[in-house]
Amino acid sequence: MTLTIYFLLLTTKNITHWHQKIISAEFTLPKTIRIRDFIQNIIRFTVIMEVLGTLFLFIGFYQKGITGWKGLWFAFFHSVSSFCTAGFSLFDNSLVNFKDHVLINFTISTLAIAGSLGFIVITDLWYRITKKSNKLCFTTKIILYGFLLLLCLGTLLIYATENSRSASGIDVLASFFQAMTTMTTVGMNTIDISVLSLPIILLTIFLMFIRASPSGTAGGLKITTFTAMLAILKSRLLGRRKITFLKNKIPFKRLYVATSTFVLYTSLIFIGTFVLAFTESFEYKEILFEVASALGTVGLSLGVTSSLSFAGKISIILLMFVGRVGVLTFGFALLHNINKRNKKTKYREERDDLAV
Repeated sequence: MTLTIYFLLLTTKNITHWHQKIISAEFTLPKTIRIRDFIQNIIRFTVIMEVLGTLFLFIGFYQKGITGWKGLWFAFFHSVSSFCTAGFSLFDNSLVNFKDHVLINFTISTLAIAGSLGFIVITDLWYRITKKSNKLCFTTKIILYGFLLLLCLGTLLIYATENSRSASGIDVLASFFQAMTTMTTVGMNTIDISVLSLPIILLTIFLMFIRASPSGTAGGLKITTFTAMLAILKSRLLGRRKITFLKNKIPFKRLYVATSTFVLYTSLIFIGTFVLAFTESFEYKEILFEVASALGTVGLSLGVTSSLSFAGKISIILLMFVGRVGVLTFGFALLHNINKRNKKTKYREERDDLAV
C-alpha cells in the first residue's frame, strides 16, 4: 500500500481523498503530519538505513572472518531483516556467535529500533530538525518516552536478575540486546533464550506483549495503546472524567480504539495459550512464551516450536497471521457483516444501572 501511494505521488501532484483516508486509517497519523511527506520519508528512510546497515555489518562480519561476496550478502540480508524486524538470520544459532561484538550488536540494535519506532516518529523528528514544526507531536513524545523507559528498565532488570540467579551471568551488552530484541520484536538473540531464569522469561513476555509503536515494522500491542490504558486507570483512580497523559487530553475516539485493541489482544493471548495447553504437553511458561512471541510476531522461542503438534503449529501460524495483520483490523474484517446487520437494529435508551 505504501509503494502504491508512493508511485501515485510520482505520477500525479495530488492523491485522492479516498487514498488519504486509507493511509490515515492504516497508520493512524497525527494531524500535524502530511501524508505526502510521510510516504516519501518511509521510502527514503528505509533505503538509507538498510544501505548504512549493510555497510557497517559488512565491516563487522569482515572482522569475524566472513569476507567477500558472502560477507556482503550476509550483511545485506541481516540489515533488511533487522530493519523490518523479521528475525531471520543466516546463522543456525541467530547471533550467539557475535555476543561480544560491539559493532554488530550496535548496528542490529540501531536498525531494529529505527524500524520499530515507526515512521510517525521519524517524520515528526524530521519536521523538527528542518524547522517545519516547533515541537514534537504528542504521539512522538509518548512513543519515545515509553520506549526509552521500557528499554532501560528491561536492560537493568535482565542484568540484575540474571546475574543474581545464574552462576554464568550475563553482561550489559547482552542484557541490552535481549531487552531490545523483545521491545522491537526483531527476534534475533545473542544468548540462549531457553537457559534464562523464569523472572526474565516473564519480563520478556511482558515486553513482547507491549512492543514498540504504531506505523513501525514491529508487532505487538503498541506503546501508545498501553499508555492509553494507563491513562484510563490513572483518571479512574483519581476520580477524573477527562483522560489525560503528559498534560494532554486523549480523545475518546482514540481511547475506544486502544481499549478494543487491548481487550482483543489479551483475549487472543488467553485463547492461544488455552489451545496450546490442550494440544501440547510442554510447561506453561514455554506455551505462554510461544503464544506471546507468535502474536507479537517476535520470532523468539524457548526451543519447542519444531516439536509442536500439527494442531499446535496451525494455531501458531494463525496467531502470527493475526498479529501481522493487526488484531483490530482482523476483528473489523471478521465482524464486518455482523456490524452491517446491527446498524438496522433499534436499541433501548441508555441506562445507568449497570454495575461495573
